Amino acid sequence: MRQILGGSAGNLVEWYDWYAYSAFALYFGPAFFPKGDALAQALNTAAVFAVGFLMRPIGGWLLGLYADAKGRKAALTLSVAMMCAGSLIVAVAPTYEQAGIVAPLLLLFARLVQGLSVGGEYGASATFMSEVADEKRRGFLASFQYVTLIGGQLLALGLLVVMQAGLSDDQLHEWGWRVPFLVGALCAVLVFWLRRSLVETEAFSKLSADQHTKNYAGLMKRLFAHPRALWTVLALTAGGSLAFYTFTTYMQKYLVLSAGWTKVQATNVSALALFGYMILQPVFGALSDRIGRRPLLITFGVLGTLLTVPAMTAIGQARDPVTGFVLMLAALTVLSCYTAISGLVKAEMFPADVRALGVGLPYAVGVAVFGGSAEYVALAFKSAGVEAGFFWYVAGMCAIALIAAIALPDTKANSRIETR
Repeated sequence: MRQILGGSAGNLVEWYDWYAYSAFALYFGPAFFPKGDALAQALNTAAVFAVGFLMRPIGGWLLGLYADAKGRKAALTLSVAMMCAGSLIVAVAPTYEQAGIVAPLLLLFARLVQGLSVGGEYGASATFMSEVADEKRRGFLASFQYVTLIGGQLLALGLLVVMQAGLSDDQLHEWGWRVPFLVGALCAVLVFWLRRSLVETEAFSKLSADQHTKNYAGLMKRLFAHPRALWTVLALTAGGSLAFYTFTTYMQKYLVLSAGWTKVQATNVSALALFGYMILQPVFGALSDRIGRRPLLITFGVLGTLLTVPAMTAIGQARDPVTGFVLMLAALTVLSCYTAISGLVKAEMFPADVRALGVGLPYAVGVAVFGGSAEYVALAFKSAGVEAGFFWYVAGMCAIALIAAIALPDTKANSRIETR
C-alpha cells in the first residue's frame, strides 16, 4: 500500500500541473494573445493545449523506453522533474504586452515540456501501480491512478473556486492565474524527492539479463511483436480519452460559451461533478475484480455510443446548476466504466519487458490525436455553427472503442502481469 500511495501522490501532482492550464485558461488567455473576442482567445489557448498533446506520443515513447530499460522508478522521477520545469516557466512568463510574440512562444514551449512529461507519466504510472497491486484487488488498487488523475484536475478547479471567491475578476486576469502554476512547481519538487524513495517493482527487478536490455532498438522490436495489443490500446484510448476530455476539461467552457452559465457557476458545478466522478473510480475498479474488465469496457462503449448526443444536447440546454450537475454526473458514471480500469487493462496486455512502452506509446498517440484536440475541435464546430456535429463525432469514437472491447479477451482472466 505504501507503494500505491507513493505512486498516487506523484500522479496527483503531475495531473494537477497538467490540468491547471485548462482550469485557468479563461483568465490567462488574454495575457498571452492579442485582445480580441472571447471565442478567438479560447481557440488560441485550446490550440496550445492541443499542441501540448502532440508531445505526448514522444513522451510516451521516450519515457516508455526509459521505464523498460532503467526502471519504473527512474521514469516516474524524471517525468515529475520535467513537469516542474514546465509549470515554473508558465508561472514567470511575461505577457504579450510585455514581450510580444515571445510570450505565447514561451507558453507553447512550457506546454511542450509538460506534454513530454505527462506522456511518459501515464504509461510508467499505470505499469508501476499495476505491478505493485495485489492480484485479487488489482482493479480496485489500480483505479487510484484515475482517482489521483481526477484529483489533480479537482485540485486545480478547487484552487480556482477559492481564488474566484477571494480575488476580483480583474485580479485573476492580471496576476492571479500565475498562482496555480507556481504552486504546481513547488509541489512537483516535493514529489521528486518522494519518488526517489520508491522501491522498484518486483516484475521489473526479476527480468532476465536478456529481457532487461538497454538496447532501445531491441525494445521497439519486441514491442511490435504485439500488434493486436497495440491496436487495442489505441482504439480504446481514442474513444475513451475523447469522451474523458469532453466531459471534464471542455465541459467548463461548454457551460460558459454554449449553456450561458457564468464562469463561477461552471467552475463550481464542474468541481462537484468531478468529485463524484473521483469517488466512483474505486467502486468500478472493485467491480472489475468481481466480474472482469471486459463487461465494463463494453458497457462504456454501448452507453457512450447511444447517449453522448442526447446527454451533450441536454447539458447545453440546462439553465440551472442542479440539472447540469445531474446530467454531468450521469455521463461521468458511464465514463467510469472505462477510466477506472483503463490503465490496468492496458498493462495486463503486455509482458514486463515492454509493458511501460506498450501502455504509454499507443495511449499517448490516441490521446494526442483525439483527447488533446477535443476542446479545439468542439470550439471549431461551434465557430462553424454546427456544434451538434461534435457530439456525433464523440459518439462515433465511442463506437470504435466498443468494437475493440468486444474483440478483447478479458484481461483479468488472461493477465500478463504474473508472466515475464
